[in-house]
Amino acid sequence: KKQVVSEVAAVAAEAHSAVAAEYRGLSAGELTELRAKARSEGVYLRVVKNSLARLAVEGTEFECMKEGLVGPLIIGFSQEDPGSAGRLFKEFTKTNDKLEVKLVAIGGEVLDASQLGRLADLPTKDQAISMLMSVMKAPVEKLARTMNEVPGKLVRTIAAIRDQKQG
Repeated sequence: KKQVVSEVAAVAAEAHSAVAAEYRGLSAGELTELRAKARSEGVYLRVVKNSLARLAVEGTEFECMKEGLVGPLIIGFSQEDPGSAGRLFKEFTKTNDKLEVKLVAIGGEVLDASQLGRLADLPTKDQAISMLMSVMKAPVEKLARTMNEVPGKLVRTIAAIRDQKQG
């Protein structure tokens, strides 16, 4: 039991977000499918007794989840980016209505289960970097276009003067 608590506590300390869902009614095959998806998406997934889960999240930013840990829950911790656990559970609940999201936590706050979509819509690390780079690139491109426009305008002005003198 101590090993389980320390393992979950170590993962919780490093995680970006957490989602807890009630898995009552899911078959072993469906849970195996969920675990396989979780591994490929960088989500730590574990069925833990609620009393052990409460001990494990103590002292982490997910301590706020302690009150809601009731019933048969499977807990997913996002290890790579904040939205990965949210995306995993959101996708899985589309095909399996027996999995019912109970808790969503990020940044030390418990969100309503209906906020799962907001968590799932957070960009991945690569998407966030590309968004940041496009924002940083725009002013540089505008400066380059503006600097390029100065000689172009000068050439057009000289051409207009030449045409006026010839005409």
